[in-house]
Amino acid sequence: MQEIVKKAIEGLNKTYSPYSKFGVGAALLMKDGSYITGANIENAAYGVCICAERSTMFTAHNLGYNLKTDVAKMCIVANTEKPVSPCGSCRQVMNELLPKDLVVVLANTKGDIKEVTVSDLLPYSFDEIEL
Repeated sequence: MQEIVKKAIEGLNKTYSPYSKFGVGAALLMKDGSYITGANIENAAYGVCICAERSTMFTAHNLGYNLKTDVAKMCIVANTEKPVSPCGSCRQVMNELLPKDLVVVLANTKGDIKEVTVSDLLPYSFDEIEL
């Protein structure tokens, strides 16, 4: 199993998902060789929940990384039958903050993976230029 998947599973182990019972972990491999992990965190007021993908990207940003230039790869993992895919909100944030050609590893805890790019996840996206 790829190291980035193992790191995303470390994030998954930190999930707080008592309502949906659907834990998700994510990891960013930074170009400096470090990893940043995150997990989904729920709340009874569902509107204030945060997905693992956004948690991870926002942490990296707050640590001072430039997500357009400093990220080498991203991974998302869950205990699912097939490799997990990000929700629409996360896809839009990924589309805006990450390079369009960045490889995103979709995985599950059984070791299945699928590699896509950010642009594969949101092929007809709009960006800040079109707003």
